[in-house]
Amino acid sequence: MKNALVTGGSGGIGSAICKKLADSGFNVLIHYNSNKEAASRVLSEISTTGGNAGLMQFDITKGEEISNAIEMWKQDNPDNYISVVVNNAGISKDVLMVWMEENDWNSVIETNLKSFYNITTCLLKDMILNKWGRIVSVVSLSGIKGLPGQTNYSAAKAGVIGASKALAQEVGKKNITVNAVAPGYIRTDMVSGLDEKQLKKLIPVNRFGKPEEVADLVSFLTSDEAAYITGEVININGGLYT
Repeated sequence: MKNALVTGGSGGIGSAICKKLADSGFNVLIHYNSNKEAASRVLSEISTTGGNAGLMQFDITKGEEISNAIEMWKQDNPDNYISVVVNNAGISKDVLMVWMEENDWNSVIETNLKSFYNITTCLLKDMILNKWGRIVSVVSLSGIKGLPGQTNYSAAKAGVIGASKALAQEVGKKNITVNAVAPGYIRTDMVSGLDEKQLKKLIPVNRFGKPEEVADLVSFLTSDEAAYITGEVININGGLYT
């Protein structure tokens, strides 16, 4: 059984990814930072349907916490390794650049971009030694076209895209793929305050997406069937482009 770590595993998209990977036969490590209750609900839902999962807690901005959590897991699983990581956790602090405080910039960059380094470096050596791995990062339409009020978020997600493309070239010979998925408007708590009736007019398929649709794409990218796909950014936005 392969092991998959999903950061931000208790959120709308994250929980859907956890459930889908469990359905696909992975032992899923549901990451959370502070919301253990929500993560435990996801764990319970997976267990109820016969899937395998566990919880893993750390702050994705703190490399030492991540390293300690993963090392503890490895001590309990000496003959195994985490072969799949889905970098899903992130935050946004939307404000026009002219009014953006330095902390608004730094916290978004650290949480969304630096975390890619923090987590990936802890897992990459084992993937290389075992000659199999899948790294998938959930980015955003913001990182591709940029959105007003999201200069910090757009910069962070664009950085993850660039890092993914570069890393894919470094590890491809070791049967490790590195890809990103870029959701548009997905029906989660993050978009609950938006006017869906108006915004869906901009989307060719005339609706917001579902977290399960993102999860299906992520699941495919973690499979053997996707072994020839790497260094890609796959949009999942109902046809919403610049």
